[in-house]
Amino acid sequence: MDAMQYDLFQQQAIAHVNRGHSVVVSAPTGAGKTVIAEHVIRDCLQRGRKVIYTAPIKALSNQKYRDFQAIFPEQIGILTGDVTINPRAPALIMTTEIFRNQIIEGERALEEYSWIIFDEIHYLDDFERGTVWEESLIFLPDHMQVLGLSATIPNIDELAGWFQSIHRRPLQIVKETKRPVPLHVSYQCQDMLFDDFNKLVKKGFHSPEVPHLKGRKIPRFAYVKPNRLIPLVRYLTSEDLLPCIYFVFSRRRSEHLAEEVLSFNFLSDEERNEILDLFDELSQRFDLTAEPSAHKIRPFIERGIAYHHAGMLPTLKEVVERLFTSRLIKMIFTTETFALGINMPARTVIFDELRKFYGTHHENLKTRDFYQMAGRAGRRSIDKEGHVFCRVNPHFISPNDLRRIVFGHNEPVCSRFNASYATLINLYQTYAEKLYDIYPRSFHYYQENKRSRRRALEMMYARVKILKDMGFIRKNQVTAKGVFAGKVYGYELLLAELYEQGRLDQLSMQELGMLITALVYEPRKGAVKPPLSKSARILEHVTDKLYQTIYKYERKSRIKPYTPRCHFHLSNAVEAWIKGQTFAEALKQTDVDEGEVVRYFRMTVQVLREILDAQISDSLQERAFRLISLINRDIVDSERQLRS
Repeated sequence: MDAMQYDLFQQQAIAHVNRGHSVVVSAPTGAGKTVIAEHVIRDCLQRGRKVIYTAPIKALSNQKYRDFQAIFPEQIGILTGDVTINPRAPALIMTTEIFRNQIIEGERALEEYSWIIFDEIHYLDDFERGTVWEESLIFLPDHMQVLGLSATIPNIDELAGWFQSIHRRPLQIVKETKRPVPLHVSYQCQDMLFDDFNKLVKKGFHSPEVPHLKGRKIPRFAYVKPNRLIPLVRYLTSEDLLPCIYFVFSRRRSEHLAEEVLSFNFLSDEERNEILDLFDELSQRFDLTAEPSAHKIRPFIERGIAYHHAGMLPTLKEVVERLFTSRLIKMIFTTETFALGINMPARTVIFDELRKFYGTHHENLKTRDFYQMAGRAGRRSIDKEGHVFCRVNPHFISPNDLRRIVFGHNEPVCSRFNASYATLINLYQTYAEKLYDIYPRSFHYYQENKRSRRRALEMMYARVKILKDMGFIRKNQVTAKGVFAGKVYGYELLLAELYEQGRLDQLSMQELGMLITALVYEPRKGAVKPPLSKSARILEHVTDKLYQTIYKYERKSRIKPYTPRCHFHLSNAVEAWIKGQTFAEALKQTDVDEGEVVRYFRMTVQVLREILDAQISDSLQERAFRLISLINRDIVDSERQLRS
C-alpha cells in the first residue's frame, strides 16, 4: 500500500514504528490494523532484522502464515506446538503461549528478534488465557519492541501506562474510533423488522393481540411471535444485502439454520459451476473427496450456502473459508471464531441471539464482542455501509440490556493474572524466593486495590507451597520432577507425578497416547464416555487417585480453577488411530465431533513434543517420538494442511 493511501491512524502508527518506538493501536474491526503489522515485518526484513508475530488461536496463526507467505515468500516460519515450519525464519509466527514459554524458559534464540507483534492484544482480558499475554508483556526482553493490535478498548491509556511503568520506555498510543465503513443496525422482533431502536421497544417488546385471546388480560410477553428466518432471508435478497455472515452460538444450530434456507438458490448457473469446480479442486487438494462431511456440505455449496464451526474437520473449514473469500458463498452460518482476526468481511452480519457462553456460564454479549463480530459487516471500497441484524426475543433480553450491547461503551480490558504452576517453577529456577517480587510488575497490581492485590499474592504463595509440599521444590531448589513439570504447561502436576513414579516409562505407546489425550480432552455438556478397555480403566483409576491428591491440596489452599481431571472419552478412538486404522474407523469409537477429535489429537502431539523437551529416559523418548509420527498423520497433520 502506498503511503498516500494509508489512513491517518495507520500513518501515525507507522511513523512511530519508523522512529523505533513501541506502539499499541486501538481500532475497530475491519479498520486495517494488519497493514501496520505488514509494515513492521517488511521493515525488519529490509533491515536484516527478525520479527515475531503472535496470534491468539492456531486458526488465525495458520491464516497469517499463508497471507504473509504470499507477501514475503520464503521468509515466513510458523511455530504453534503442532506445526513447525521454517522455525529459524526471519519472520516467525507463533501462538502467544509459545512466545511466553520461550521467554520464561530463557530461550537464547529470542535474542535475534527485535520486534514482537501481538495481534488481538485485548485477549489479555480472556478469563482462561489472558494471563499468557500479561506474562509475555511482564517478561518481555529489553531489546524487543512491541506492536500491539487491539479492538477498540476504552482503557488503552491505562494499558500503555502500565507497560511504561515496568519497562521504563515509551509505548506510543494510536486510537481510531471511526469505522471505514459505517454500520447500520436493524432488528427482527416478533417477526417484524425495525431499523429504529425506539420503535423496536415500543412495538416489539409488547405482546401482540392474539385473536383467540381477544378481550382477555394476558401477561406481558405471554405470547411472542417467533422470528422466522425465511422472510428475513427474502428481505436480504430483495434489498441486495448479500453476502451475509450469520453468527450462531451453537454448532448444531448453524447446520440446522443452513438446512432451513436450502430452498434458496443464491447463484446463477455460471456461479454454480464455478463454485463446484473450486470446491472439487480444493476437496481433492485437501484429501476430502472420500469424506462424508464433504459430501454432506456439497448441496449447500452449490446454492451459495455454507456453515462453519469447530466440530468440522479443519481442512473442510479451510475449504469453506476459501470459498467464502471467492465471494461465491452468499450466506454462511458460523460460530464466533469466524470473527476473530480472519479477514472475511460481508455486506451483512446477523446475530441469531445476543447471549453466549463465557467460560463458566451464559450471559449477554459484551459490547466489545458484539462489535468484534458486527465489524465483519461492510466491505471496504465495496460497501457504503455495513448492515447488522439482531434477532431479538423479548423473553430472553430486556430493552436496557439490548441498548447496552448495541449503544454502550466497549468494556475496559481487565487483568486475568493467574500464573500457572509451570510458570512459577520456571521463575523459581531463576529468582528462587524473590519470585514474589515479580507480582508488583503485573497489570493486575497496576489495576487493583490493596485487597485484590493481597489475594493475588496469597495465591502465588499458595501455589508455590503446593509445589514444595508435593516435592517439586525442595530446599529452595527445583527438583527433577519440578524441571519436568516446567516443560508441560497446563498438565504439569498430574503428568509430573506419573513421571516421578516411573509410570510413564511403563506405558505402551497406545497407553501413553490414551493418557495424554485424556489429559487434554475437555468433555462438552452431555458427553457420553464409551465402555473402556482394561488398560484405559487402569489408567483412569491411577489418574483419578492422583487427581484426588492434587484436588485436596488445591481445595485446602482455596486455589481456583482446580487442576482438571483426566477424561477418557477418546481412549478407544485414539487407540484405533495409533494402531493405523482410518479416521472414519477411529470416529466410530466416539460420539465426539470429527473436528474436535482432530483438535485433541493435535493437542496430544503438542504435549508429547513438550515431553520430548524434558529430560526423560531414552526408551520414553523413543516411544514418544514414534507415537507422534503415528498420531500426526493424514488429516491430523497440521503441517500437511498448511503446505496444501
